[in-house]
Amino acid sequence: MSKKVFIIHGFQSTPESDWRPWLKENLEAQGDVVELLKMPTPNDPVRDEWVKSISDAVQNPNEDVYLVGHSLGVPTILNYLESLNEGEKIGGAVLVSGFYKPLLEDEEPEERKIDHFADHEFDWDKIKSVCGKCVVIHGDDDDVVPLYHAEHISKMLGCELVIVKGGGHLNTESNWNQLHEVLDFLE
Repeated sequence: MSKKVFIIHGFQSTPESDWRPWLKENLEAQGDVVELLKMPTPNDPVRDEWVKSISDAVQNPNEDVYLVGHSLGVPTILNYLESLNEGEKIGGAVLVSGFYKPLLEDEEPEERKIDHFADHEFDWDKIKSVCGKCVVIHGDDDDVVPLYHAEHISKMLGCELVIVKGGGHLNTESNWNQLHEVLDFLE
């Protein structure tokens, strides 16, 4: 059965950047339906607006739905999963280079535009109960989001952690226009 895959970009990014177009093309070639979500105000993001964008796109959460998030897309997915109602469940999630708590704690408030996406303790049990399967993928030398974020997320969700040697932030700036680890999970 084909999957419905929704791909969520990160802060100051676009649906067409990094490995997302490559992933879309490859998933569609295997018969999946793929939507690259264009998140509102990517340079000044608001958590509730980003979560609503996922909710509006998915409409009917079910086990054919898979979410793929990169960087800020990861806590956005975690917040979306927390918002699901009892009885709603998706097939799975791919969480790439994401974080679970504020990254810029030592910076000035105006520099902390994304902290509110992860300014609370996530309800990990709820997230596990509404997400069929998951994988966390992270570069071993990510200088944007430290590896311990991925280790914590994978531990709390009880899912596999795939560490990409020399992966950086797994974006174009780190020379990643393809990301086979995501495709492997979704095949």
